[in-house]
Amino acid sequence: MSDLDDLVRELSDVPRALPKSERELGELLVHIKSAAGLWADLLYDVRQSAEHLAGPHATAALEIAFRRAEESYVELEIAHGAACPPSGRQD
Repeated sequence: MSDLDDLVRELSDVPRALPKSERELGELLVHIKSAAGLWADLLYDVRQSAEHLAGPHATAALEIAFRRAEESYVELEIAHGAACPPSGRQD
C-alpha cells in the first residue's frame, strides 16, 4: 500500500514541537497539509475497494470520510495561505 507508506513517511516528518515562529508554523502546516492529502488519497482507494467487498453502508461511510478528508485538506490550504502569505501581500 504505497499511499499508506507515503502517509507514514510524511507523518514522521511532522515537527514534534509546537511552532514558535511564523516560519515553524508554515513548515508544520506544509507537512500536515501533505499528510491530509495523502490520507484523503488512501480513503479514496479504500472506498473503491470496499465497493466490491462490503455493503452499501460501509461504502457510504467511507465516501463521507473521504469527503471530510478532502475538506480538511482545503481548510489546511486556507490556513497555510493565511498564516504564510506571499511576501508583498497585505491582508
